[in-house]
Amino acid sequence: MKSLIKIIKATFIVIIINTSLFAQDGEALFKAKCNSCHLVDKASTGPVLKGVIQKWTDAGEAELLPEWVKNSTALIASGKSKMANEIKGFSAMDMPAQTVTPEEATAILTYVDNYTAPAAAAAPTAEGTPADAVLKLVPNYKENLTFFYWLLIAILVLIIGIIIISTSILNLAKSDYFKKKLAEQNAKEEAEKGAGINSTLIAIIGVIGVMITSSQSYALTFMQAGEAEEGMPWLKVENSDIYFLIVINIILIGVLYYLRKMFNNLLGLIKKKEEEKVIAEKAFKKINQVLSDVVPIEEEHTILMHHEYDGIRELDNNLPPWWVWMFFATLVFAVVYLLNYHVLKTGDLQVTAYEKEIKRSEKEVKAYLSKMSMNVDETSATLMTDAGDLAKGKAIFETNCVTCHNPKGEGNIGPNLTDKNWIYGYDIKDVFKTVKTGTPNGMPEHNSKFNPVQIQQVSSFVLSLKEAKGKEPQGEIIEK
Repeated sequence: MKSLIKIIKATFIVIIINTSLFAQDGEALFKAKCNSCHLVDKASTGPVLKGVIQKWTDAGEAELLPEWVKNSTALIASGKSKMANEIKGFSAMDMPAQTVTPEEATAILTYVDNYTAPAAAAAPTAEGTPADAVLKLVPNYKENLTFFYWLLIAILVLIIGIIIISTSILNLAKSDYFKKKLAEQNAKEEAEKGAGINSTLIAIIGVIGVMITSSQSYALTFMQAGEAEEGMPWLKVENSDIYFLIVINIILIGVLYYLRKMFNNLLGLIKKKEEEKVIAEKAFKKINQVLSDVVPIEEEHTILMHHEYDGIRELDNNLPPWWVWMFFATLVFAVVYLLNYHVLKTGDLQVTAYEKEIKRSEKEVKAYLSKMSMNVDETSATLMTDAGDLAKGKAIFETNCVTCHNPKGEGNIGPNLTDKNWIYGYDIKDVFKTVKTGTPNGMPEHNSKFNPVQIQQVSSFVLSLKEAKGKEPQGEIIEK
């Protein structure tokens, strides 16, 4: 009975969560209170939060979730939650108590559960610098649309060809002349093959219909009124759409080839078997002669060798021409390869080609980052003193760093950032590297959350903080 009551309570809580809260409130709360230690979809300083509602619900402890968010240390100490005890060893640091209501805690977890990664887009700031520069390959929609038209025309032509050949096959199979010829040749198996044409064609037409239906229902993106930018086509054809249509064309070409072969086979059934046999034998002999240069049996006496062993004599056949041709082709290839790669050196060997490609790619990346003003790293970071940059760094600090370092930087879980003691260095380059890559003592990396300019801004803001009383000094590096 108690288990049933727990299940009903957990179900009721889940229903409340999913129906009465807004994801936007949870997003704002998450970024303000949790974002510095938790990532939505992967582990960081704190564990992964996505799916935690379902886990605690399955364990019958859904009603303890808000209490866990508010003060996990107290919940662990109480011993009434198995889930809290299981997670306590995840990090060496204890999760600080949060000033949140049960409703706010529930909103945060609901936002995490329903989170979907936004589309990568670089929105320019007032200075023309993207807020979050991301390298993204954007299809050429104009060229894709033109190619899309040609592929549709090709599909239409192939379908028309398939219909014409299918109709011809059906008419031929049903004709009295065809049936009479089959009867005269007493070709029962061929007649069964001809009689099965209808079902084969029906199956092929069914496959084509499914493909056409699939292509019609394929998720193409039509531009709505007022949505298209200047110069954009009316239909956004992605590269995946083009690949899909190419596959359909290849399948239709295969079907057309199969039907054409079937039609030729049916025509061949009308011919006399003797004629077919003679033609086949002549073709085989001709091909065999060209490929193997075999002497006919009746002329083998002309190539008998003189030596004999136990009544066995050897024939002096020529090497197969195809083998000789391949041998000479390898010699020619070897000479060309040697001249190209080792003598004249007009071509690059694999290692050289790889190194050139790496250098070319690095230049392209540097040029792009330079264009976007993102070519900053721990070796080139400089101290920013502009009020606008420091204001942006302060905003980033207040959103992501106050949980561990407090609003004035006086230290909480993390060290005091305002005194003269430093653990990893006090130079702007040292602080930039610490913020970017994180530290072994629990500070998470921020390279995946901020672009280089933003890291430089928040690092400069940290170095601009005035000294404030707080956590005891840590570290051996003392600013002079």
